[in-house]
Amino acid sequence: MKFNTYSSPHLPVAEGVAIMMQKVMLALIPGTACAVWLFGWGVLINILLAAVTALAAEALVLKLRRRRVAVSLLDGSALLTAVLLALALPPLTPWWIPVVGTLFAIVVAKQLYGGLGYNPFNPAMAGYVVLLISFPLELTQWSAPGNYPGLLDTLALAFTDAARTGVDLDALSTATPMDTIKTRLGLNETLGEIHSTVLFGYVGGRAWEWVNLGFLLGGLWLLQARVIQWQIPAGMLGGLSAMAAVFYLFNPDSYTSPAFHLFSGAAMLGAFFIATDPVSASTTPRGRLIYGAGIGILTYLIRTWGGYPDGVAFAVLLMNMAAPTIDHYTRPRVFGQP
Repeated sequence: MKFNTYSSPHLPVAEGVAIMMQKVMLALIPGTACAVWLFGWGVLINILLAAVTALAAEALVLKLRRRRVAVSLLDGSALLTAVLLALALPPLTPWWIPVVGTLFAIVVAKQLYGGLGYNPFNPAMAGYVVLLISFPLELTQWSAPGNYPGLLDTLALAFTDAARTGVDLDALSTATPMDTIKTRLGLNETLGEIHSTVLFGYVGGRAWEWVNLGFLLGGLWLLQARVIQWQIPAGMLGGLSAMAAVFYLFNPDSYTSPAFHLFSGAAMLGAFFIATDPVSASTTPRGRLIYGAGIGILTYLIRTWGGYPDGVAFAVLLMNMAAPTIDHYTRPRVFGQP
């Protein structure tokens, strides 16, 4: 019998960074499409502005560092950072918000630490937190679900002063469901009263639940394609759900349900696309579970008692700092060692 023998290597070649980044961006399509459908053209405008800024900033810094520009740009890491940051921004923000945030994410949080593979913090979340702390008013400009301006009006709002566009920004923007809950609970209203408004859907915030479902579908595909491991998403969503369940069972009139926390805000985007960053996250199997659970618990604490409606970005950055220690104490036993 004749056998066909081929030259080495005989093991399959692992996928490179560029292929992984492409798959992650493909998985973002369902959630991004839902966001554009429900919140308007501003989502795409933010993505475009952030993408152009990220590629230009990455090329400039690489040129200054005398590194190969084309190779680094084609790996897709800068583009993915831009897309993740843009998806976290309100769709009615002025043009300079995604530009400033992306510049910080690429230049400071990524390149000044040495570039891809050396950054201790998630660049997209670092850029977002800088924007959230520095420009809190601009990051509240969420359009009402299904009630957003057309493309030309959105461009006018992004690139000119809203007062000169003839569009009433206050009439188009609205508070997010999480912000509404935090504010109205402080006025001694019950969740039953708050949930009776049009901002809330079946299990989460109206429109936000569909966006989160889109990111959940994309995240499950990433798991099936083995681009990410299951431990971090399971740990984060499990930690968030467990904390919410305890307090919801204790007082359902003052604390929202686990389903609300899972399908509102950035829960699914954070669990499958942000927390799973292979550079800044934990890498050991047990460490990934602890790391994800820590993000989920911190997210709930910030959402419930913190000064910000959503806490995913802060939770991710805090656990980024803990990742090296977690990995140190959860290293798998070496075969043959006691």
